[in-house]
Amino acid sequence: MMFPDFDDELRFRRAWNAVEIARSVEYTLFTFGDSELPYYLVCDREEAGGTVKIRKGEVQIARPLILTPDNMDPEFRDFFDEQEDSGYLQFMLARRASLFGNLKLSNRSGPDKLVSDSVEEVVARLNRQLDAEDEDRVAILTAPAHLGGVAVLKYATERVMASAPGNIQELREKGFLP
Repeated sequence: MMFPDFDDELRFRRAWNAVEIARSVEYTLFTFGDSELPYYLVCDREEAGGTVKIRKGEVQIARPLILTPDNMDPEFRDFFDEQEDSGYLQFMLARRASLFGNLKLSNRSGPDKLVSDSVEEVVARLNRQLDAEDEDRVAILTAPAHLGGVAVLKYATERVMASAPGNIQELREKGFLP
């Protein structure tokens, strides 16, 4: 084939566009120290008549205080289940590793809760619940079956990108950057 990476890129883009951040948060990541990104992940039915899966989780993003050759590369832990394809992560890292620099990202999530509602009904119910609790730090992510890891990865990526300008400004203010 003339363009061997084209199929991988097309597959990655389709997966990336198939997942959605239904409720985002406005908080930026800490420049110094760990940041936590709590979320609800709502995955669609695998087959007609199946159940929708809801999982509560949290991505923790850490920056090492001292940079060494051992911690210069980004590190991702527990983003993909056994049945999911972690090739999406490898594809993204091969092309965008500088975005993550020396960040350490780990994903912790609870067990799936199965419901017979539609994805839209679950998202609406979670939005009402979070609004009633005045909770503005928890995101809601949606994904087709087996793309939950991609949804969590997209959410973490978007928060890193949105936080970068403020983090760089803080580093300048503290004298770490010119």
